[in-house]
Amino acid sequence: MTGTGSLAPLIVTAELPEALQSRADQLRAAHFPPERNVLKAHVTLFHALPPSLEGELRAALATEARARPPEARLEGLMNLGRGTALRIVSPAMVALRERLADRFHGLLTPQDMQEPRLHVTIQNKVSPDEARALQARLAPSLQPRAFAFAGLACHRYRGGPWEFVRRWNFRG
Repeated sequence: MTGTGSLAPLIVTAELPEALQSRADQLRAAHFPPERNVLKAHVTLFHALPPSLEGELRAALATEARARPPEARLEGLMNLGRGTALRIVSPAMVALRERLADRFHGLLTPQDMQEPRLHVTIQNKVSPDEARALQARLAPSLQPRAFAFAGLACHRYRGGPWEFVRRWNFRG
């Protein structure tokens, strides 16, 4: 799905705190195929919202960002089959996402209607054996830790690097 101009689908991400963002970016740079690594590490909440929702989406994200930062926990690694991700558990972020999904019910893609599995992809488009090997190497050094999400962001999907629209920091 590609978009041009104002017809580009909107992507919503949950923003990581600086230290975790830096570590996730390092892991992604080290293990993601370089020719495909055109994005920073990210936690996608919605993959493709209609561009016609932009005004309402901005208002909804601004409202949600008035709250306290959602607590979360980096739990370890997630096997993506042909890749590896950092597994994140956050009932508060899932609840926030569900409020947004309810608000935009009927406008979500099948992918965005699925139950969310919060994660940060650090490796993708590799063989299952290569993915399992990385998971075996990283698992001993990856300690679970608590954190709070820093904010929410909106981007436009343009077929490669995303176009940044706006970030809303949690303030509560």
